[in-house]
Amino acid sequence: MIYFGLMVVMVAIGAVVFLGSPAQVNSQRDTTDGINIGGSDLGGVVTSTGGREAGVWVIAETTDLPTKFAKIVVTDDKGRYVIPDLPKANYSVWVRGYGLIDSPKVKTTTGNITNLKAVIAPTAAQAAEYYPAIYWFSMLHVPQKSEFPLEKVTSQGAWLNIIKTGACQSCHALGTKGMRTIPKELGEFKTSVEAWSRRLQSGGARALMARDISRLDSDRALKFFADWTDRISAGELPFAKPERPQGIERNIVITLWDWSRPTAYLHDEISTDRRNPRVNANGKIYASTEDSTDLLPILDPKTNRATEGLHPVRDPNTPSSKSNPFGSSPYWGAEPIWDSKTLNHNPMMDEKGRIWFTSRIRASKNPDFCKQGSDHPSAKAFPIEEADRNLSMYDTAAGKFTLISTCFPTHHLNFAQDANQTLWTSSGIGGPGVIGWLNRRMFEETGDEVKSQGWTPFILDTNGNGRRDAYVEPNQPVDSTKDKRVLVNIYAVSVSPADGSVWGTVVGYPGQIVRVQPGSNPTETAVSEIYEVPLPGFGPRGGDIDNNGVFWASLASGHLASFDRRKCKMLRGPTATGKHCPEGWSFYQLPGPQLKDVKDPGSAEASYYTWVDRFDTFGLGRNIPIAMGNLNDSIFALVNGKFVDFRIPYPSGFFPKNVDGRIDDPNAGWKGRGLWSTSGTRTMFHLEGGKQNQPKAARFQLRPDPLAR
Repeated sequence: MIYFGLMVVMVAIGAVVFLGSPAQVNSQRDTTDGINIGGSDLGGVVTSTGGREAGVWVIAETTDLPTKFAKIVVTDDKGRYVIPDLPKANYSVWVRGYGLIDSPKVKTTTGNITNLKAVIAPTAAQAAEYYPAIYWFSMLHVPQKSEFPLEKVTSQGAWLNIIKTGACQSCHALGTKGMRTIPKELGEFKTSVEAWSRRLQSGGARALMARDISRLDSDRALKFFADWTDRISAGELPFAKPERPQGIERNIVITLWDWSRPTAYLHDEISTDRRNPRVNANGKIYASTEDSTDLLPILDPKTNRATEGLHPVRDPNTPSSKSNPFGSSPYWGAEPIWDSKTLNHNPMMDEKGRIWFTSRIRASKNPDFCKQGSDHPSAKAFPIEEADRNLSMYDTAAGKFTLISTCFPTHHLNFAQDANQTLWTSSGIGGPGVIGWLNRRMFEETGDEVKSQGWTPFILDTNGNGRRDAYVEPNQPVDSTKDKRVLVNIYAVSVSPADGSVWGTVVGYPGQIVRVQPGSNPTETAVSEIYEVPLPGFGPRGGDIDNNGVFWASLASGHLASFDRRKCKMLRGPTATGKHCPEGWSFYQLPGPQLKDVKDPGSAEASYYTWVDRFDTFGLGRNIPIAMGNLNDSIFALVNGKFVDFRIPYPSGFFPKNVDGRIDDPNAGWKGRGLWSTSGTRTMFHLEGGKQNQPKAARFQLRPDPLAR
């Protein structure tokens, strides 16, 4: 056990300048417009020179609390708004909306009717500055379908997969202000191609950027990116425009807290147990910081206080991201800003409110019990030499960490609902081609990390007898008398409430999803199924499964996909190797424009992950899939086959990697439930606010109407 120390994040309160005084402050009740507020609310009417402004955002922000705090609502069809349940403080309040520029900030306190004057954008260029990244990204030219195959890329879809969630936009959005312009601090260059070449050598991710640009055919790709920023610099504007929130989208209440630090980036947050959203009611929120820092963000939404705690390692010689290849940054200069040994990637909470992480606790070389010659059952079946991440558990009540060395690499994790409280993990994009697990009950009873863990490769039942047998290797042809191993690594991992099977995504083009039925002894009995994504879809990354056993996945093609195994005509046998169940797939085109040069269905959206609301924690019903709108500043809920877009307009560039849902009080209506997320971009400094930005913790709540309080 290792003590987990906490450090309070200190937020300085700066002076705010308020321009003019366009607000009208009246009593707590405005009988003319039917606006009713209490002592902790704000309300009023938004008008402009064009009349009442419907479907625009009203933002109230304060630095009076322990951390910067903001609440955002949308005006109704009469331009009215109510911001409910604000902590007592002085607030800056202003209007943001499409077709507008930000209104002057008005200083007010809670309990007041504050009418606001919106400002019509003087020019189309000024209006476009508020558009989400997707509208700028969709201007990028890409190779025509007729040009393929290229030297390194087989198809337009494969090219798109790389620049979207298959690589580039899994880390940040290309259409943000920091990406669609070239900062002057980068240097002087003869051409924009040279500027882009230098840009990709900046920062601590330069090795990844070099890898991914080379996958595209570097010279051609750099010309496309240079042309894109040149056209924008010359004044070209997006060919499509975003719509204002409509219908139920206007019922959203968004709360934002600053947490972590400007040099950090967050991958995921967790608020509750995936299997029971009433766990940790009204409790603290926790996040993972991956390559950026070992200081884990913690938010107490009751006190509006953000703190940090140090995640330890077992081996003090564990390498740090600070030693990764690095290039001078136009934002941060010559010194690396990331310094992480643990590489914390994904947190999950158990039924006791403890947080489990996929984290590095030692160097990657595995101990002997993982390798060839070990008597460990999984090592005897499939030895593993290295693991880049392991497992850890933070006991929130005791303030202590437990570190667990795993032979298998870890990336995402999820708990089963079985007697062993099995914790299943994915290995991410690379790895040895196994799925790993921890028998949590055994580990807690014995403390034996060796005996409590296991792993298995992915074995298809190609002889069709319904069980696992001797198998041929991935490079060998199918043998109708044997099973077959497939060399894949899953990215997402989710456990089906319907039958206990474990599902995951395989990143790539066209990509696959995998189902694993563990059996009584997974090392020897686990049988896998693999299903390739058929066109028009491609490029899965994150995914989740609903209560009915239907798997949902975000695709780089700009779709949310569902796969219903119950529709498959064939599940096993010599041809059940991926292409055998196209009938199980359905596709839903994500919101936003398609790239201008792409004629296939889909969207320019690069959705990172999908999470299924199994328990109606948000208020739209059970089993609602929610896809991340990474380029739209949004989350998308699929309701009756149509997407509802819930957008965070401020600060622009919100990049959610995932959400989770918690029920704080089942008897409190909409106020007792909500979704939680966090800023997931690696480049907070590319966004509105620049280097001063801190990541945001975000809560989404859905009230019955735009004036409910």
